[in-house]
Amino acid sequence: MTKKAGPLFYVFLALFVFFVMFPFLWVLLSSIKPLSELFGDKAFDWFTSHPTLKSYVSVFVNYPFLRYLWNSTVVATITTVYTVFVAAFAAYAIARLEFKGKTVILGLVLAVSMFPQIATISPIYMFVKKFGLTNSYLGLIIPYTTFALPLSIWLLVTFFRKIPFDLEEAAKMDGATPMQTYFKIILPLAVPGVFTTSILVFIAAWNEFLFALTINTAETYKTVPVGIAMFQGQYTIPWGEISAATVIVTIPLVIMVLLFQRRIVSGLTSGSVKE
Repeated sequence: MTKKAGPLFYVFLALFVFFVMFPFLWVLLSSIKPLSELFGDKAFDWFTSHPTLKSYVSVFVNYPFLRYLWNSTVVATITTVYTVFVAAFAAYAIARLEFKGKTVILGLVLAVSMFPQIATISPIYMFVKKFGLTNSYLGLIIPYTTFALPLSIWLLVTFFRKIPFDLEEAAKMDGATPMQTYFKIILPLAVPGVFTTSILVFIAAWNEFLFALTINTAETYKTVPVGIAMFQGQYTIPWGEISAATVIVTIPLVIMVLLFQRRIVSGLTSGSVKE
């Protein structure tokens, strides 16, 4: 029999959700406050008696915020598509094929993912600068591989290992080539894992800051995190606009996760349970 959760559990759950959501709620409430209530005694008030959307209007009128959104969307989407595509082949080879050194390869993938960005930014910038890729989409997409590809391979190996080998043997008996087996049998069964990996890679690329700050310095190629960081003026920091921009950037990610939460959860659980 399943044991029913007690009231203390729901109290703890409510407190946990509150503390997790508190920063976003505070930013959301700050984004609709007038400028006079963002400082002084009223700065710590939860609600405002004069809500306004001036900060949201200012974000699009006084800043090239639509351009920032477009840049982030292009870079994150292309990075996700090509990284997951390449990682799926690599993960399939590591998980399903027998060859020497695959454990070492998987260990190297994990080791690469542990390198801090600050340790790799200098050689990556020199490489991008030499080939004239600064202030371009490709100049960000290539460096994003350093964290997106290891993450994708590491996650997808788990999903491919869970697929029964009997299906592959049956396909070989029916005369299917390795590529036919991969595309028609293995890959469709790994869709939950591929989808989950894509979501995680997209979020990581969307939120990346250091590479975007260093490589793309031109206004027309700045991504959302860098654009928001550059909102501050010479003498003041426009907290209202920063809060509004943060809400605008976060909402698409929240909607995406809510819409595909079943696929994400099924993908994570299917890769974590060992039969």
